Amino acid sequence: MDDPSMTRSESDPHGLNELERRRVHRLTMGGADKLAQQRAKGRLNARERIEALLDPNSFLEFGGLNHSDLPATQDKTPADGKIAGFGTLDGRTVYVTSDDITVLAGSGGRVGVSKVYKTTHYAIEKGYPLVMFGEGGGTRMPDNLGAANHMRTPTLLRGEVRDRKVPFINCIMGESYGSPTWKTALADISIQVKGTCMAVSGPRVIEQATGEKLTPEELGGWQIHARQTGLIDLVAENDLHCIELVRKALSYLPSNHTQLPPVVDTGDAPDRRLDDILDVLPASARRVYDMHKMLDRIFDQGSFLELKPLFDPSLIIGFARLAGRTVGIFASNPMHSAGAQGPGACEKAAAFVCLCDSFNIPMIMLQDTPGFFIGKAAELRKMPLKIMTLSTALQKRSVPLISLVLRRSYGLAHRTMGGAGAHADMLLAWPGADISFMSAENAVGVVYARELAKADDPEALRAKYLEEVQRMNAPWEAAGLGLIDDIIDPRDTRKALVQYLALACGPDGAGQRSKRALAGWPQMF
Repeated sequence: MDDPSMTRSESDPHGLNELERRRVHRLTMGGADKLAQQRAKGRLNARERIEALLDPNSFLEFGGLNHSDLPATQDKTPADGKIAGFGTLDGRTVYVTSDDITVLAGSGGRVGVSKVYKTTHYAIEKGYPLVMFGEGGGTRMPDNLGAANHMRTPTLLRGEVRDRKVPFINCIMGESYGSPTWKTALADISIQVKGTCMAVSGPRVIEQATGEKLTPEELGGWQIHARQTGLIDLVAENDLHCIELVRKALSYLPSNHTQLPPVVDTGDAPDRRLDDILDVLPASARRVYDMHKMLDRIFDQGSFLELKPLFDPSLIIGFARLAGRTVGIFASNPMHSAGAQGPGACEKAAAFVCLCDSFNIPMIMLQDTPGFFIGKAAELRKMPLKIMTLSTALQKRSVPLISLVLRRSYGLAHRTMGGAGAHADMLLAWPGADISFMSAENAVGVVYARELAKADDPEALRAKYLEEVQRMNAPWEAAGLGLIDDIIDPRDTRKALVQYLALACGPDGAGQRSKRALAGWPQMF
């Protein structure tokens, strides 16, 4: 097929017919039968995914005429199973690659993998965001058997891919083993479609190696990664929903680390007064409430995109807009563990601090937490290490940080939510804030246990001590000593955050630019 003497003839002296034949051949992908099988699963094929993502007619393919370097499989491997190139998404240039499951099960051959490696590095060098659609069976065995073959196949390792120089979104679109899994672990944002699987190796290999019998869903379905491992940020109902999520996630991010995030006119007034916000907050500190309702009121309406919502939901993280600016949100969630942060919450918070700091995204933290989740289960998951990792990330961050205490803020969790010692640009509080090492009730029981035990009227003495500690926990003395920058009317929260954020970012955004001390940190810890 590739003999030069076979590509030219008197009837085709310039090779144009041969060029057209090869271009048509690459579009056949793995053949009509395999394309039909993909449609029967309710999934788009590799080229349809790219077409659905990008602006019409904007895709510029690289290596479209590639095929396997093994003679026996050249005709069976259009584009060598990896489609890669550049196009525009809402007018912005992005790099996209898509695994073709119809070509030898989407496995990675030397030529296709080398193409992805080369074009990915080119995109990073030029400053274009990365979008990757993963679906495949990992390494193509015939291409990689033997020391020489195995050692000359490139891989996308963290140091080679980037130090978060450009945003990287990876999508799991089908059964994915090996390479798509590595990319998920490296990506800034990972999306998994329901009904798919992501794991190091497939069920058949695992059964042969360990005797363990698992379905793909049991091994690496979306529930596993969204709820337990935390490797997935967003879950999609189907391919088109996944592509919609890619578009939405990218809209909050700059094209590369040298740029500021886009500012969008949302039409939401910066000084909008939150007249009903106190209706969300219960009068009793013992009652829970839905923090999402607070976020809906404070930030530009309809702008919040939550990440990892099912992974330790005691902490809410995600992107939102405030007067059109992209901000990273960290908010306690009293609906889960009363807002006490567990190991998973610390993991996702630390990873999100790294993401925001790497792409010049200011952070806003809303505090209502009784502290950290304690107990044997937390200790077995290395709770002290998780807390210190998050604390260190906050110390190293250099983008603006504004923290607001809505209700409770106890213990070291006060600091890991941007409180005293976190070097926030601004530390604010609502008038009813309660800040201390622990709640007033618990403090009285611990500190004054002996006095209460000896008292003739312990309940009266308890009430006296409780009133004294509650007064100490209130924000007024801390504000008077300059430890809290401002106490604000809850109804003016949006207006105050807009003003303080504009001040922290600076008139030209200079104060918003990161020093990138966290760019090389891992995604999860």
